[in-house]
Amino acid sequence: FRSDRSSNFLSALIPSLPMDPLAELAVLLRPAGAGLHLVSTGRAEQEALARRLYGATTQDEVAARFREALARVLSARAFVLGVPSDVGAGFRRGANLGPQAIRTQYLEEHGGWPEGVVDLGDVFVVPQLLHDEMLSESQKERTRKAIYADVDPATRATLPVSPLSIEERALDLVFALNPTIAPVVLGGDHSTAWPVAAALSRARAGERWAIVQPDAHTDLLEERLGVPYCFATWSFHANELFARDGRLVQVGTRASRFDRGHWESSLGARQFWAEECRRDPDGVLDRLVGHLRALRVTSVYFSNDIDGTDAAYADATGTPEPGGLAPEFVVALIRRLGRDFDVIAGDVMELAPPLRDDPSTTVRLATRYLHETLRAILGLRRSLAPAKLRGDVSGASG
Repeated sequence: FRSDRSSNFLSALIPSLPMDPLAELAVLLRPAGAGLHLVSTGRAEQEALARRLYGATTQDEVAARFREALARVLSARAFVLGVPSDVGAGFRRGANLGPQAIRTQYLEEHGGWPEGVVDLGDVFVVPQLLHDEMLSESQKERTRKAIYADVDPATRATLPVSPLSIEERALDLVFALNPTIAPVVLGGDHSTAWPVAAALSRARAGERWAIVQPDAHTDLLEERLGVPYCFATWSFHANELFARDGRLVQVGTRASRFDRGHWESSLGARQFWAEECRRDPDGVLDRLVGHLRALRVTSVYFSNDIDGTDAAYADATGTPEPGGLAPEFVVALIRRLGRDFDVIAGDVMELAPPLRDDPSTTVRLATRYLHETLRAILGLRRSLAPAKLRGDVSGASG
């Protein structure tokens, strides 16, 4: 392993580790695009996408290159992980197809991932499951037999089966191997951000990190209809990791039963509502950075719900909302965070291509956000500072 810190982190997991971490990752994950379980309809298209993503001519080559990619996690600076699950959504579904749409567009625009970034493939998703905590032991046993049929029974009994639980386990394993690597998750509904926050709280224990969350919604319910982990609750639980100390920063809020004062006074989250961002974009960036600096924050997880962006530019999502953030503001936010802090994790959430006859505008925007997030993580600075944004709510890409 790469460092004492890595070994210590792994030691904490050893009582529950049934196998070598890389071997377990190979069991838990699937090649990119293969996290959706398809038997007939859509299977040929799924396999063709995997061959494109891996530059392979056969499915055997895809499997071999997937295993090679897993091994590169030891030296990579960042990794991409698809979580094609929309089980945690609450209105219109379709975000399960977000990861493959973003990957396809990214491949077309950039030809491959930047140097230092490795694609670890997909979390395998049983589409009726969300989190193991919500399952009976008999259901977990039946699902383990179905998805880990080739694993010996003693080891199989230790493995998670639900997408959020598999994701969290995989993140822990990756951090055990490379504790400073940055995860970049392609959702999926926004519940898939919770495992990132939970795993970071262990891997980055003792560090002053924060979450910056563009989102139309607060996601600050403790539970929704009795469900503790879903799109509407993940921020609440992430905020609890910070002991409600202001390190959860929400940007673009506008669809809420309660006003900003309610959330800030009751839960300690810091919010910049969409109207303020549109009226004074430069000022918001300055105030946001000032807030984080006052809390002695050194690093940031940027969790980007596509519905934080105005519906005029991002309508292929389950809950598009008007009056939101301009794309140029979101890009400027990413660049500012990358300039002033270490960006240690990122995501793009809630892209749902099936919800629009032509989702191309939203897909391209999600891909742009992903590219900017990767650049921020890798420390790639532009030679010129971004133009001032005052009054710029047009979203023109310039």
